Amino acid sequence: MTDSTDSRPLPPSGEDRYAWQEAVTGFGAEGQKRLRDATVLVSRVGGVGGTAAIYLAAAGIGRLILAHAGPLRLDDLNRQILMNTPGLGQSRADVATATLASLNPDVAVEAVPENISPENALRLVRRCDLVVSAAPLFSERLAMNAAAVASGTPLVDAAMYDMEARLFVRETASDPCLACLYPADPPEWNRRFPVLGAVSGTIGSLAALAAIQVLADMPRAAAGRLTHLDLSTLSQQHVIIQRRDTCPVCGKPPLSD
Repeated sequence: MTDSTDSRPLPPSGEDRYAWQEAVTGFGAEGQKRLRDATVLVSRVGGVGGTAAIYLAAAGIGRLILAHAGPLRLDDLNRQILMNTPGLGQSRADVATATLASLNPDVAVEAVPENISPENALRLVRRCDLVVSAAPLFSERLAMNAAAVASGTPLVDAAMYDMEARLFVRETASDPCLACLYPADPPEWNRRFPVLGAVSGTIGSLAALAAIQVLADMPRAAAGRLTHLDLSTLSQQHVIIQRRDTCPVCGKPPLSD
């Protein structure tokens, strides 16, 4: 309980809110400033993207753009921690925006009630400094990847299935892109798959960390590497992805005559 006799003024919200993380090695006040000046697009804000968004907001990112269409359903609530039971039937993007605003009013949050597609990807990606791709459909991930490559925007791609999770980061033009790894949308992929909330939350947290490391220019693992986690055994594997010259998204253009 607050002592009513304590009349000391409250510190500025930024100074108090972020004091502990500014002590992190390689972060500091400069890292905090970089986050405050950054805009991140998150697609979508379900179990993976929602966890990434909540930790980005807690860290003090300047602006979040949340792209997610459709109303909240009851079967979303085992994993979508930005959502809540009173929000059932409401726009997911709007419920997520309200949750983040209550967590950290310093962060500007914009709800976009659309899923990423080839028609809107470049328009949305061009507005941000980094994108977190967490959609359940490969078509959305590949559209986000193509827009990120075209605009030179760093991409953090996070995914999970059952007890497995994967993280991939593309930071510069020389790095391989997601299409080097997945040239096309797998025809057998089904949007509905086994999801345990703690698994999606784990990879979502790692996606937020990767985004913070890139934006704050912190020490980090090399981009272009796929990290695979098997959370049933708490094991991990790192795979170096080679950039394909024939990749239709980031490959070298053919020589002209």
